[in-house]
Amino acid sequence: MSAVAALTATAVLTGVHAAQAADTLLSQGRPALASSTENGGAPAAGAVDGNLTTRWGSAWSDPQWLRVDLGGTATISQVKLTWEAAYAKAFQIQTSADGNNWSNVYSTTTATGGTQTVPVTGSGRYVRMYGTQRGTGYGYSLYEFQVYGTLTSTPPTSGPGYVPADPPVTGVIPSTATPPDTNPPTTHHEFQMNCSVSRGNLNDDPIVFPGLPGASHTHTFMGNTTTNAGTTYASLKAGNTSCITPGDKTGYWMPTLLNGDTAVQPVGRQVIYYKSGVIDYRSVRPFPAGLRYLVGSPTATLDDFRNHPGAVEGFECGDLSFNWDIPANCAPGTQLNVRFQAPSCWNGLHLDTPDHKSHMAYPVLGVCPASHPVAVPMIEFKMAWPVSGNMAGVRFSSGRGFSFHYDVFNAFDGPTLAALVRHCINGGLQCDPRGYDLYKPERGAALNQNYELP
Repeated sequence: MSAVAALTATAVLTGVHAAQAADTLLSQGRPALASSTENGGAPAAGAVDGNLTTRWGSAWSDPQWLRVDLGGTATISQVKLTWEAAYAKAFQIQTSADGNNWSNVYSTTTATGGTQTVPVTGSGRYVRMYGTQRGTGYGYSLYEFQVYGTLTSTPPTSGPGYVPADPPVTGVIPSTATPPDTNPPTTHHEFQMNCSVSRGNLNDDPIVFPGLPGASHTHTFMGNTTTNAGTTYASLKAGNTSCITPGDKTGYWMPTLLNGDTAVQPVGRQVIYYKSGVIDYRSVRPFPAGLRYLVGSPTATLDDFRNHPGAVEGFECGDLSFNWDIPANCAPGTQLNVRFQAPSCWNGLHLDTPDHKSHMAYPVLGVCPASHPVAVPMIEFKMAWPVSGNMAGVRFSSGRGFSFHYDVFNAFDGPTLAALVRHCINGGLQCDPRGYDLYKPERGAALNQNYELP
């Protein structure tokens, strides 16, 4: 009898299954991370979405892990793993209070795949499958990773750090529809903002350190020209902008790039895309006024950055691409580029949360999770810095290249943003800052020659 079968038989004899009938599925729709992903169609979130047609797939090496954040401390009673053909022969189920220090609550070296229901006894906020030996020559592949138990503490939904939406957006069901084919084909659903540096070398961050000037690492600011530690939505609306579209008074900022001790600023207007992050681009709505969030993390590791759901192509220069840290050398005269995408699903309830992230989520294979059902534009930073040659001294004020992150504090003029979203994203166009698609000129533009509403 296998270790899994023996544990299951013991559970039945001792009445564990009857006791577990009241336990709750805690993992579904919760944030998930993995040590690697096989390809873009097998993300970590595919194993916690309740859909047996999606999956998480890893790289073809050992060890690998899949981690889910339950959102609060829980007593764990059972874990159910539904494997694809590529399964784990040897793995552990581990729990953690902080996502860093792990305790084993189950271990096997003789698993045979299929569907495994594992009774466990443990507690923690984080639960992961830690695979040490693959059962095939492929990676690890899980259709579903389900954690059952009882939450013993949950994060608050109000109090310091929570900024409620007024009014909240409720009753939204994420769209699973696929837009019909069009003629000519719809290949893009986006518009871009072109914004230059508005303030540089300022140690302020009004989202992470509000009201505390000088408390953060150095940032490079774009868009709004007044952004500082005391920034509010009202102050942004009263300010000016370095964006070519005067209605975009949003504050955008990122860590300053340094070459040695010298700050390097992007030259000219940079591209900030507003795209659809969901398959049904017709369901995307404008940002609510005052929405703010953080994308990425200054404390990210290289693996965190490489496997981040917002990572696009890493760092590029010349012919080099898909670097997850700043390259050691870039051809003289080239520029350092990075592209990084933001989450595009909103919970509809908060304009900000204490970690500046929990009110936002990434789509799972093109559909917003039920916990964050409101599809909003997906911001994508496309930044370029004039630095090349020997890059040994090039870093961000937050650290290595993989510490790259950015903040968004929305202060877009409401009617202007709504017109661009409706015309370009919902309309399936590839628009410039006027809302004009060069390849479909017959569709017109959302804004006039002055980049304003007509």
